[in-house]
Amino acid sequence: MKQTLIILLVLALLIGAFLWSSYNSLVTTNEAVENQWAQVESQYQRRFDLIPNLVESVKGAMSQEQKVFGDIAEARTRYSGASNADAKAEAATELEGALGRLLVIMENYPQLKSLDTVQTLMAQLEGTENRISVERSRYNDSVKTYNLKIKTIPTTWIASTYGFSERSYFEAVSGSEVAPRVDLQ
Repeated sequence: MKQTLIILLVLALLIGAFLWSSYNSLVTTNEAVENQWAQVESQYQRRFDLIPNLVESVKGAMSQEQKVFGDIAEARTRYSGASNADAKAEAATELEGALGRLLVIMENYPQLKSLDTVQTLMAQLEGTENRISVERSRYNDSVKTYNLKIKTIPTTWIASTYGFSERSYFEAVSGSEVAPRVDLQ
């Protein structure tokens, strides 16, 4: 009888330790995903801080390209008002499309490329775009680790019990693989 009680107690302790460890692991992995998304947003904020300076530097020489400036402003507004990561990612992708059109337009205005301010801002924006790409990749890696953890047995049981659910990967919106086309005629 005493031996059975000891076995049951040891078994209960092992199960408790497993549950505790699994839950803490899920919380840690979930927080890693949240942290990585914050890194992506930090780079988006850097981009959003640079864009008005670039637009103002270029705007005077390109007054006929107001639609691109409007698209950039609208995408920035949608990003600011987005309530979740998916909506923010969609708005950020729209902004990338508008920026791509702006860059194509700038290629057609050689006098802009010679302005020091524009060159500096373009270099900063290019660096920011590279940072965003790296952070998005890291975010997707974090999501992969988390999603694998909540889908594998036995942690899937704990995840479903405590409300841990699958996270979305950052994915480019449909059509973003096509380079923007600008017709100035």
